[in-house]
Amino acid sequence: MYLEIVSPEATLFAGEVTSVTVPGVHGEFQMLKDHAPIVSLLQEGKVKFVGNVTLEKEHADKFTKDENGNTVLPISSGTVELKDNKIIVLAD
Repeated sequence: MYLEIVSPEATLFAGEVTSVTVPGVHGEFQMLKDHAPIVSLLQEGKVKFVGNVTLEKEHADKFTKDENGNTVLPISSGTVELKDNKIIVLAD
């Protein structure tokens, strides 16, 4: 699965991942390979993803790792779209 996280300033992450968890307005949900297409609003929370993640130096300070080894990005709001195993998160 390919994940792209875009903020108003820059593309914060782009790469292959195995799972993505986002803070939907009706609760947190996870997307895995071959998930049905979806578009959803996001609320304040954390975008978490798993994979062989390489972060760009200029944006690495925005991300942390949690106790389960997930790469985590806090967001205040946004949207997510998943189609054909490509996830685009537009994050504020």
